[in-house]
Amino acid sequence: MVSLGPLQSLTAWFRSLDPRIQALVVAPAIGFSGIAAAGVIVLVVFIALGLVGYQPSPLVLIGLSLVLVQGISFGGVASIYLIRTGRSPLSLFRVPTLRDVAVAVGGFFGSLAILIAASTLVQQAGAPTADNEIAQFGAENPEVLLLLIPAAFVFIGPGEEILFRGVVQSRLREAFSPWVAIPLASVIFGAVHYVALTGAAPGRIVTIGILSTLTLVFGATYEYTDNLVVPSFIHGAYDAVLFAGLYVVVVYGPEAGSPSETAALVIGDVLALLPAV
Repeated sequence: MVSLGPLQSLTAWFRSLDPRIQALVVAPAIGFSGIAAAGVIVLVVFIALGLVGYQPSPLVLIGLSLVLVQGISFGGVASIYLIRTGRSPLSLFRVPTLRDVAVAVGGFFGSLAILIAASTLVQQAGAPTADNEIAQFGAENPEVLLLLIPAAFVFIGPGEEILFRGVVQSRLREAFSPWVAIPLASVIFGAVHYVALTGAAPGRIVTIGILSTLTLVFGATYEYTDNLVVPSFIHGAYDAVLFAGLYVVVVYGPEAGSPSETAALVIGDVLALLPAV
């Protein structure tokens, strides 16, 4: 029989630490646990599909990825943590009030303004950016982008926000002021993209910086409304606009089928999180 003594001693020691140190350890661990769970679940499922000889179409591939990553992995990790701490995941989502609606609309346009400003600065500075395989996959299979537009509201926004705002930011908020918790949660959200991006380290860091800046809007609106519906909507609407924009570039642009480097950059945070195909 394995003794639990060392584990209990370690747990007791950790709980004796300053609450701020505990939060700085637990919050990133939760965020990266979601990514780790997604990697394992996606790998197992796609290996199983390969073993039975099933080759999914591009639409099925992306749809299944959304369910496995944002739905089961992110939502599952967040729900397990919330339930273990005595909270219901559904309690974070409420019917929005008129104030919530106003904040959501303002946050959406604010996120687009930040995106435009950040993209302009990156272009003017000639800074490198990370490559994104999913953007290229969408360019080669435009119908995938049409699927991602509604999926942004159904899976992407709620799935990512319950993990990174509902759990990660809330855990940091227990030990820090919102002025500290919101940026830290945004940095964690950006950092988990590092392994999902391709290219040299400087380009990845620039892209992560843009994503972290954008998600300050999500964190601030959640702090202000205490309703996860608000940042989930902003996140979903933001991504849906980018998916639609890339679809127009790919299908109707002057070089249809070959998105520009800028389009690949601004496709946003979700494309970096989806498993590479």
